[in-house]
Amino acid sequence: MYNLLKGKKGIIFGALDQNSIAWKVAERAHEEGAEFVLTNAPIALRMGQLNELAEKTGSQVIPADATSMEDLTSLVEKSMEILGGKLDFVLHSIGMSVNVRKGKHYTDPNYDFTTKGWDVSAVSFHKTMNVLYNKQAMNEWGSIVALTYMAAQRVFPDYNDMADNKAYLESIARSFGYFFGRDHKVRVNTISQSPTVTTAGSGVKGFDGFLAYAEKMSPLGNATALECADYTISLFSDLTKKVTLQNLFHDGGFSNMGVSDAVMERFTEE
Repeated sequence: MYNLLKGKKGIIFGALDQNSIAWKVAERAHEEGAEFVLTNAPIALRMGQLNELAEKTGSQVIPADATSMEDLTSLVEKSMEILGGKLDFVLHSIGMSVNVRKGKHYTDPNYDFTTKGWDVSAVSFHKTMNVLYNKQAMNEWGSIVALTYMAAQRVFPDYNDMADNKAYLESIARSFGYFFGRDHKVRVNTISQSPTVTTAGSGVKGFDGFLAYAEKMSPLGNATALECADYTISLFSDLTKKVTLQNLFHDGGFSNMGVSDAVMERFTEE
């Protein structure tokens, strides 16, 4: 490969199985020379195959509830101890809506579920950066990336309250990113990825139909999980040292489309 991350150290949140974008990022980071710690919630560790990824990439796994300041503090401290110093990159690839899982409609949610999903999907990003910032755990010109989706800007009815969570996540990236950049020369960005066949994504109602629609709308087609991993690696690298506070669309052009010939043909036929 290119040795883009040679000598760099980090934490990767959220890998669950081989379909996960975080899993692909870990594989690519390893190929590019990075060392890192893998983390996920204890329940996710029981559901997924993270130990397999750890063995493949020579990494250690530290269970952590990303909504717990105590767990996050322990995670960051242990990671620096394992890796032998400050961090150069962090990936936040976490999202969960209990309302979606329980089939609660956006117009009539369970607000306890809403709060839980908001905490896991968005506030956890603020908490993670809180610990990293206050412990001065990031090296200068380090990079923090969170994964998002353009339902933060546009209406996708079945995406439910995850759309609100992603909008808040993106706002946190900008606001905390300002302080991280000003005080520690650390970059903070979000990647707004195409609909991707992952365990989380496929749980959204009508996902297969929307995946096909996005493919027809995007001039370059949907971006895969591996392609998203490549983009993430570029943001972790020194090639993007002045890119920060950005929500970066990685979606084959979907986000700038009004309509495509392929979609018009479909409706014209009908």
